Amino acid sequence: MAHGLVYSMSKSLFMKSFILSAVLALFFVSFSNAQGFGVGVKVGTNINKLQGQSFKDQFTYGYTAGVFADIKVGKKWSLQPEVLFNQVTNDTSDKFSDLYKLNYDKFSKIKLNYLSIPILLNYNLSKGVSLQAGPQFGILMSQNQDLLQDGKEAFKKGDFSLLGGLQLKFSSIRVYGRYAVGLSNINDIDNKDQWKNQSIQLGIGLTLL
Repeated sequence: MAHGLVYSMSKSLFMKSFILSAVLALFFVSFSNAQGFGVGVKVGTNINKLQGQSFKDQFTYGYTAGVFADIKVGKKWSLQPEVLFNQVTNDTSDKFSDLYKLNYDKFSKIKLNYLSIPILLNYNLSKGVSLQAGPQFGILMSQNQDLLQDGKEAFKKGDFSLLGGLQLKFSSIRVYGRYAVGLSNINDIDNKDQWKNQSIQLGIGLTLL
């Protein structure tokens, strides 16, 4: 019964994510012929850290890939919504086993896959240099394993972060670096420990339209 409930929740989450992605895709396409609008793809790496005594105080690597739009809203300003797949990885610490009485060897590696939707406001310092800031909404698509019995998962399905960084543009190519600070406690087990995402995001994008 528990596994059926988890399957049903996962299916519902997938459908919501699919619908949201489709709506954003239609939004991108509807503006693709407008002046001052661009659409592109991007890939990169995430240097992740999960804050909390349950995890090791270290940065680990994941990857990111997705699409973006660039909408001019003034001479110096533009809006940049994105839809990204983000991978977060980390190792648990000895405290994890102490707090939750679980086998450390079995649950030492954590891998989380998010559908992330950043909405960035760009301030163009010059033709090719922009400062970026804005919120990022994350939907947990999957984790590498259930950490508790009875089908209960350890991580919450939603995450909210604030981003800030710098983007360089060379014709249709853009290179960026950002820092993401997680504001949500993603621990869905109890209140013994606060778990928050943070990451350094580095990547390259290509404007297609």
